[in-house]
This record gives sequence, C-alpha cells and structure tokens, in this order.
Amino acid sequence: MSQKERQRYHLLQMVLGGKNTLKDAGKRMEVSYRHAKRLKKKLITEGAKGLVHGNRGRPSPKALNRELAGRIIELSQNKYTNFNDTHFTEKLNEIEGITVGRDTVRRLRRTNGIKPKRRRRPKKHFKRRSRKPQEGMMVLWDGSPHKWFGKEEPPCCLMAAVDDATGRLLEAFFIPYECSFGYLKLLNSIVSNYGIPVSIYQDRHSALNRNDDNWTIEEQLAGEQEPTQVGGALQALGITPIFALSPQAKGRIERLFGVLQDRLIAEIELTETTEIDEANEFLKNFFIEDHNRRFGLKPELHQRAWRTVA
Repeated sequence: MSQKERQRYHLLQMVLGGKNTLKDAGKRMEVSYRHAKRLKKKLITEGAKGLVHGNRGRPSPKALNRELAGRIIELSQNKYTNFNDTHFTEKLNEIEGITVGRDTVRRLRRTNGIKPKRRRRPKKHFKRRSRKPQEGMMVLWDGSPHKWFGKEEPPCCLMAAVDDATGRLLEAFFIPYECSFGYLKLLNSIVSNYGIPVSIYQDRHSALNRNDDNWTIEEQLAGEQEPTQVGGALQALGITPIFALSPQAKGRIERLFGVLQDRLIAEIELTETTEIDEANEFLKNFFIEDHNRRFGLKPELHQRAWRTVA
C-alpha cells in the first residue's frame, strides 16, 4: 500500500470504530462523500486490499512490447548512433515506421545506458533581439569550419545564410574554406532565388571587412578604405552591411550552426557521404527543405521586403 492508501485505511478504521464521521473522513481524504462511502464498503467487503488501486502491478496497455523496445535500442546503438533523442524519434516515425513519442525514446535510451548526445547546460542570459517583422529585411550569413564528414575526414567549411524573420535556411553549401568566393556564391543564390535583402548581418571576417592598416593615398584623401570584394558587391546592390561585435550578437546564425553540427553531421553519416559535391547535392535536394519544414517560422507581416533585381 502507498502512504496515501495507508492514511485512508486508518481514517476508515476510525469511522468503523465510531471515532469519526464518514463526512469528516472524506474531507481529510480529499474525496467526495459518495466516494468515501464506496471506499468504506470496499474495506468492509475486501479488507485492506480493497483500498489498493485495481491497476497496481498490471502492465500499462500503452507500454511497448519487449520486441519493439529491443528493436528501438538496436537501431539507436547501430544505425542512428549520432542522433539525439528528438532527431532519432523523427527517423523512427518517418523511415522505420515505428510511431513512438520522444519521451518514450528518451526513457528507453537512458534505461539502457545510452547517454544524451550532449550535456544540457544552463543558458546564459542575453537580451534577445526581436526578429524583423518581414522576410527579406535582414539576412544573417556566416561560415563554419568543422569536421563535417567525421573525425577521420579533413575539415571543410559550411557556408549558410538564414532569414531573420522566418529562421529559414536560404542557402547552404560546403566549400574547402571560408573565403570571398563562398560569400559571393551565397549572395548570388539569395538574389537569384529570393531577391535583394534590405540588410545583411555578418561578422568581421577579412572577406567581409577590411581589417588591415594599409591605406592608399586615394583612401586617405577620401577618409575611408575601399570595401572588400564582397563589401563592394553589397554596396552595388544597395544592401546595408551590419557588423556584429561579438558572437552573441549574431546568436541566431550561431545557434543555427549548433543545430546543423548536431543534425546535419548525423544525416551525412547516415548517407555515408564523404565528398563535398555529394554533400552539396544532399543539402540541395533534401536537407534544406526538410530543415525549413521543421524549424521555419511565420513572419509577423506577410508582405515581403525582398527587392527585385532591376
């Protein structure tokens, strides 16, 4: 018996012994008078066991059978080793035809000694900048050097651009390293597929911002340095560049890369891709659309701010 059931037994025994009224006992048990009468009748006819819940000790009708639970653990330990709980649950539902909840998957994995993919740390507080109300008002872009194809493969750089209002991936592709070519390719894809954004939020990478102290005579006379090749392209298109002063300032693109380093690496490993060209095809034909379907948001205003190319 649970502590609650023991207390009910004691109160009802007092009622049967004439030391208390059933009405007062019902209040103390926090049940209605009618239910208190039922409990009293069960105690008289069945004894103490009549107060124990009838489902005690019975398996839940919603519980997974052992065969299915074993299958989930096998997939988790082999085919989907690098998938987090939520990502793994999605694959079970969409690919393996196993419909289970994320909490069930999480409980099964922890019970069988499968640790979470990464330890959750308390978030540091930063004041979040409100999203732009319209799609196309601000684009965030960056490059992320990383071992995207596994620890045994050499690192490369993922170039990505995201719309601030919707959080949608506008473009993403792999190149050997972060450079002007990568940003110009991103810009060409954005302008061709969506239009010209009002502004672009970026860091102070040398491909985007002049970080040198070499001023020509013309620049000294003008009082400003000539922009980089990418900066010149933004200037020609009338796009306002906004430079972040810290990684936290461009937190949305940083969080995007955190998600991609979690999900994209696992997806690439599943396809056994180790080449940049193959991975770019995978991004173009499947991943970007799938990512936007899962994580894309509706903008505050439906009217878009993209400008058409003249």
